[in-house]
Amino acid sequence: MQTKKGEITNVAILAGIMGAKKTSELIPLCHNIDITNVDIKITTNKKLSNLVINASVKSTSKTGVEMEALTAVSISCLTIYDMCKSLDKNIIIDKIKLISKKGGKSDYLND
Repeated sequence: MQTKKGEITNVAILAGIMGAKKTSELIPLCHNIDITNVDIKITTNKKLSNLVINASVKSTSKTGVEMEALTAVSISCLTIYDMCKSLDKNIIIDKIKLISKKGGKSDYLND
């Protein structure tokens, strides 16, 4: 997908990775942790005319990385919004949620 600002998917993935790495600078009291991997997948649902963005974050730290994953998705969404706002004034960002987490004080799985 291309706009005047560039190729949407690659830019949004890069922005999401950067967002994950900067989470501790953006969210007060969020600890800076060693991130070993950020994987962002953007898929198109043509039937619903929407995009689905998933982020997976890994770290060698004992704490969870859910804030980094949620930040990665949020920044990817905002980047897509910024790149597409001139094309559509009705863009909606919704349903950002944690799907699963391993590490930290407890594990989590959202069914």
